[in-house]
Amino acid sequence: MKKKKMGHYSGIGGQAVLEGVMMRNKDLFAVAVRTPQGRIQTEVEEYHSMFSGSKLLRIPFVRGIFVFIDSLIIGTKALNYSADFVDEKEDRTDVDKAVDSVTDGNSEKVFSFLTTLISVLLAVGLFMVLPERLAHWMNRYLQSHALQAIAEGIIRIAIFLAYIIAISNIPDIKRLFMYHGAEHKCISCIESGLPLTVSNVKKSTRFHKRCGTSFILFVLIVSIVLFMFVHTDSFLIRIVYRIVLIPVVSGISYELIRAAGRNESAVFRMLSLPGLWLQRLTTKEPDESMIEVGIASVEAIFDWKTYQKDIFGYDYMALDSEDDVEAE
Repeated sequence: MKKKKMGHYSGIGGQAVLEGVMMRNKDLFAVAVRTPQGRIQTEVEEYHSMFSGSKLLRIPFVRGIFVFIDSLIIGTKALNYSADFVDEKEDRTDVDKAVDSVTDGNSEKVFSFLTTLISVLLAVGLFMVLPERLAHWMNRYLQSHALQAIAEGIIRIAIFLAYIIAISNIPDIKRLFMYHGAEHKCISCIESGLPLTVSNVKKSTRFHKRCGTSFILFVLIVSIVLFMFVHTDSFLIRIVYRIVLIPVVSGISYELIRAAGRNESAVFRMLSLPGLWLQRLTTKEPDESMIEVGIASVEAIFDWKTYQKDIFGYDYMALDSEDDVEAE
C-alpha cells in the first residue's frame, strides 16, 4: 500500500517548546517534554476560547484575530509547562532566593512577568520603532509615503531575518528549532498517509505551509500594504497605529495562510514559497529522541489511524505490520 502524494489537511497544529513539542487538535492540546531523566512526560489539557461557539469565529478576517489570541495563550501555557522541567536542571541562585523571600515564593511568576514585559518592549522597539525611524529618515530622499511604507517593511523583514540568523547559533535555540522540525515532520508524515513511526517521520519533510514562521512572514508583508493607507505626521500616533492594527493584520494574514494550507493551486503555492524558504532557518532536522517526543504529543490528542483510514482507506487491523505502508 503506497502513500498518496498530495497531503490532506488533518486539522492539527503545534509548536516547539523547551525540550519538547506541543500539539493541538480542536479543544485539546498536549505538551510532550523530554525530562532531564530521559523520560517523555506528556500533559493534556482542554482549552475553550471565550468565543467558543460564537458566530464571530466563522466570519472571515475576524476569526483570525481570535485564533491568534488563542494561539498566544496556549503557546504561553505550553512554554511555561516545558520550562518547569528545564528549571529542574538548574540550581537556584541567590537572586532567586532573594526574590522568593520578597514575593512569598513567587519568583517564577515575577521573572516570567518581567521576561514577557522585556520581550514586548524589545519587539516594539526592534520591529516597530526602529524600522519606522529608519524609513522616516530615508523619506527625505524617497519623498513618498508609499515608498516609505515599503522601505519600512523591507527594513522590518531584514531585521527579522537578522534576528533569526543570530539566535539560531545559540545552542538552546538550535535545539528548539530541531523540535520545531520534529513537530512539522510528524504532521507531514500523517498528512502524507504514512504510519506515525520514527522511521517514517524521519523521511517526511520538515517544511509545512501552515507554519507559524510563514504566518509571521505574511504579517510582515500584509503590514507593508496596510501601512501605505495610514499616514500621520505624528511619530507617536504612527507607532500607536501600528500596535492597534496588529489584530487587523493578523486577521488578514490568517486568511491567507489558511487558504494556502488547504489549496494546491499555483497561486497559493507561490504565496507559500517565501515562508517555506524561511523555515530553512527556523526548523532543523531532529534526532530520533526528538521525533519520539513529537509522536507522543500527537498521539495524546489525535487518532491518526482513524484519520488515515477515513482519508486514505488504510485498515491497519488488516495489515501484518504498519511498515506495509511505505513511502514511495
